[in-house]
Amino acid sequence: MTEIDWSLDGYDYELPPDRIAQNPVVPRDSSRLLVVDSPSSQQHRIFRDLPDLLNPGDLLVLNNTRVIPARLYGHKPNGPAVEILLMEERQHNCWLALVKPGKRLKLGAKIEFDPICNEESAGPCCCLSQATATLSDRLTATVIERDDATGGRLLEFNLPTEMSLIPFLDEYGHVPLPPYIDNSQAAPEQYQTVYADRLGAIAAPTAGLHFTKELFSRLEQRGIETTFVTLHVGVGTFRPVEVEDVTTHKMHGEWVEVSPATVEKIRETKARGGRIIAVGTTAVRALEGAAAATETPIGDFPLQPFSGQTNLFIYPGYKWRVVDGMITNFHLPRSTLLMMLSAMIGRSRVLDLYLEAIAQQYRFYSFGDAMLILPEAVFDQIGD
Repeated sequence: MTEIDWSLDGYDYELPPDRIAQNPVVPRDSSRLLVVDSPSSQQHRIFRDLPDLLNPGDLLVLNNTRVIPARLYGHKPNGPAVEILLMEERQHNCWLALVKPGKRLKLGAKIEFDPICNEESAGPCCCLSQATATLSDRLTATVIERDDATGGRLLEFNLPTEMSLIPFLDEYGHVPLPPYIDNSQAAPEQYQTVYADRLGAIAAPTAGLHFTKELFSRLEQRGIETTFVTLHVGVGTFRPVEVEDVTTHKMHGEWVEVSPATVEKIRETKARGGRIIAVGTTAVRALEGAAAATETPIGDFPLQPFSGQTNLFIYPGYKWRVVDGMITNFHLPRSTLLMMLSAMIGRSRVLDLYLEAIAQQYRFYSFGDAMLILPEAVFDQIGD
């Protein structure tokens, strides 16, 4: 490695705007798959070929988080419109959120929200749930704190103590597609994995969007097992790197859970010589973050059950503890996700593969195509 591996400019590349996928392919597993099978070779396949590309006894680790309708629209009382993006619940019904326009929302400012009406009506919304009907007034929130780390605000929602904001989001919130998806006809459920069942993310773990129930059945028939972790995707995954020396970038924490059952399955897989293939950068971060948090002594199995925050930042020079290979989508320039891939197969190799993907007309970002990095391509295997 050289100094450019830790320089932000070393992670830049040019992407033609027409390569940014605006809609998912149908069926999900018909997306393209760039298979990195050695340090110097790759092949172009279709995602449904995945069972043939892995070995019986391998273990796929997937992130089962589910995207919440985290984008809400409201207004100040008798005032201008306000847009908020919920990021994480800090306390009961107190949420950290990005707000626009932030300068107008001082401490103590109140925001009123209107429910989404799915029926044509000139009068009040007629499709309110029983939960919403219990409110004596419309849903509101008050700005109680500014968060300097994110530039966001802490919002306290006016709900009774025994109630949670989550049941109201289906009526007040929208699934927040990334800003580079600005011309999509995708249904909200197309921005969820078919196995998503743990509410809490503000963005989908997009490498998992390629899986179908039929594909899982074929993987099982070939002897490839699956297990799940949870990482609620938040601002840490997408926060831009703003320092030239990437080693000084501070990751925002995200909530992770790695269960005892998943740890045992990984232990069994390793013991029989199987390989751990993480589905997505969030699954990578969950596993490696849990291993780092438990600080297992050298020589012991490196992963223990874990539940809590991780702010692990993976960049070149990182010593892998758990993950042998990964499935991932194509990521934005100058992003921490691109740096994670570079920690696995090298920065120059990643950029060369991205140039080839662009030349071969691959589709990029959340609704785009995928890459499979097989363990044979990883230049630095599991560290001490």
